[in-house]
Amino acid sequence: MAVIHKQLDLETQGDAHIVEITEELSLMLKETGLESGLMNVFVPGATGAVTTLEHEPGVCHDFRELFDFIAPVDRDYHHNQRGIDSNGHSHVRAGLLGPSLTVPFDAGAPQLGRWQQVVFVDFDEVPRSRTLMVTFVGE
Repeated sequence: MAVIHKQLDLETQGDAHIVEITEELSLMLKETGLESGLMNVFVPGATGAVTTLEHEPGVCHDFRELFDFIAPVDRDYHHNQRGIDSNGHSHVRAGLLGPSLTVPFDAGAPQLGRWQQVVFVDFDEVPRSRTLMVTFVGE
């Protein structure tokens, strides 16, 4: 059983920017030479998250509106009251969605549904350079 670590660097726009990363992950998987196993994508940091969804404009718009409803920007967050920054909503949103995702792969390909893509969501207020950690475990 092999364990291979890789990194994926992204430039984001912030403000719930959704970046589709399925193709990049598939290319990384091919580079490993592994045929069967698990791929884990992990987001270091407290304002980014990773999940799957159908990456099309309508779903992305609905997704951002959902987070505006659940954790609105203009709410009085205790984090913001500390006076360090004003991204309390970013932390709450990322915490709800989560920092990691595991996807099985077989025959050298991620086993995703027809309309399912892997996405990174940057909930922070400002553009960021992000590095995602990708771990492949398999044979």
